[in-house]
Amino acid sequence: MKLFYRIYQFFVVAPFFILTTFLTAFFTALGCSIGLSRWFSFMPSRLWGIGLIRMLFLPVRVEGREHLQKGQSYVFVANHQGAFDIYFLSGFLGRDFKWMMKKSLRKIPFVGFACEKAGFIFVDKSNRHAIAETMNIARKRLQGGTSLMVFPEGARTFDGRMVAFKRGAFQLADELQLPVVPITIDGCFDVLPRTRGFGFVDWHPLRLVIHPPIAPKGQGGDNVKTTLEESRRAIMSALPERYRDELPSDER
Repeated sequence: MKLFYRIYQFFVVAPFFILTTFLTAFFTALGCSIGLSRWFSFMPSRLWGIGLIRMLFLPVRVEGREHLQKGQSYVFVANHQGAFDIYFLSGFLGRDFKWMMKKSLRKIPFVGFACEKAGFIFVDKSNRHAIAETMNIARKRLQGGTSLMVFPEGARTFDGRMVAFKRGAFQLADELQLPVVPITIDGCFDVLPRTRGFGFVDWHPLRLVIHPPIAPKGQGGDNVKTTLEESRRAIMSALPERYRDELPSDER
């Protein structure tokens, strides 16, 4: 059965993925360029993510959507299990959000241009002025129910367990006084771990857990630290036992 699944991926899913990736980038860039960014910055990528996961026959379960209020902007923070996280979140979170991305990803041909047109936020840490400008851009984008999606680990896991969270997303939420929503991704590591690159995927159920928002409890360093720690605990609580790590993140 595994052999047939891989043959199917090579001859059916791979061409579908290449074509839909191109079309998603094309329609995103086109729609946003003609002033229809509210729809085209979000819906093409959502259909792209849903289409790919359905083509691979991966079961999906989403929990906790009732925690989100219509019209409220959030800073979403999720564990980063692998490359499949992008498709999973894009397709099944069901909210209009902007990705916070490394500045270097802007250089990806065509796709980087589409991401820029969609209003995704490219992080420039080269100097204080660039960091301040990133904050200003985020402040303008996160309005009217538009949210931000960040992987606070900064990179995909090697073993399925979380590593230390970086403070950037939580500092931004603190600066803008926005609620932080922890999200647990479960299954993407089993589908396509980082060590396999972008090769064949394995069949495995996918689960997305949206935890209750964490409202600001003030402003400043203490609020940032508390929100970071609460978010990490919430995300870990919904992971399978084999992927939990009860050690402090800075000891890993």
